[in-house]
Amino acid sequence: MDELQIATCYDDKIRIYACNTTNIVKHAQEIFNLWPTSCAALGRTLTIAGIMSYMEKMDSNITIKIDGDGPIKNLTVVANKGKVKGFCHNPGVYLSNNNGKLLVGQAIGNGFLTVIKDYGLKEPFTSSVALQTGEIGDDFAYYFNQSEQTNTAVALGVLFDKNGKVSTAGGYLIQVMPNCHNTTLDKLESILSDIKPISQMLALNYSIEDIIKLLSSNTYKLYDKLPLEYSCSCSKDKFLNSIKTLGKKEIADMINEDKTFDITCNFCNKTYSFNKDDLLRLI
Repeated sequence: MDELQIATCYDDKIRIYACNTTNIVKHAQEIFNLWPTSCAALGRTLTIAGIMSYMEKMDSNITIKIDGDGPIKNLTVVANKGKVKGFCHNPGVYLSNNNGKLLVGQAIGNGFLTVIKDYGLKEPFTSSVALQTGEIGDDFAYYFNQSEQTNTAVALGVLFDKNGKVSTAGGYLIQVMPNCHNTTLDKLESILSDIKPISQMLALNYSIEDIIKLLSSNTYKLYDKLPLEYSCSCSKDKFLNSIKTLGKKEIADMINEDKTFDITCNFCNKTYSFNKDDLLRLI
């Protein structure tokens, strides 16, 4: 199982969330047969969703939607307390430059990032910002700065082997607390400008705590380690409940046609088969 670690540093003026999401992203690539650029985009989004799911004090379902005009078109990810799931519209995108760098921003294109936080109240909280680069990390840094008025740095990464399979994945989010000194910010900016990409550090067998140590100049206080996993709670009964909302007349018409049909879950790619006997349970 993957893990998120949370720490404070520099006299508690900086908070760091850092995680390894390699298993999550490998699972997503496997079930959706994701090509590298699609996988990098979805993997980065799954990673930030896992981090954000533990940032909320109240229990909430977080839905992230990225809608762009590039070939990936859109991504949807849902998270709650470390359990994440998601999908992308076009899993078969592989764009890279001559040096092999994946062109995630180009594959996403121009559009919007939307975050929906459902606390179980009457209306969920929704916030949307324009995509800045489509690289996901930059876009979420902008989101936190604009929508939550919090000075934030975000780094997300997915590394692939020579066969296009996920090797490592992870990310970190750094937030500046009130009254943080400029000297601290200057030091942090210097570290961020020199540090290796997190996916490369993970490939070199850096632990999450090793990465926090580097980001904090070894001034950190680690105060939580939390699990992260790819988890979908779909079931045949849940899909039947959704079919039930169609109404008795439409269900009766489906029964009279006496045809079997399949429904595939967007989030885990599992397919459920339904027949006349299943539908009779609904009326």
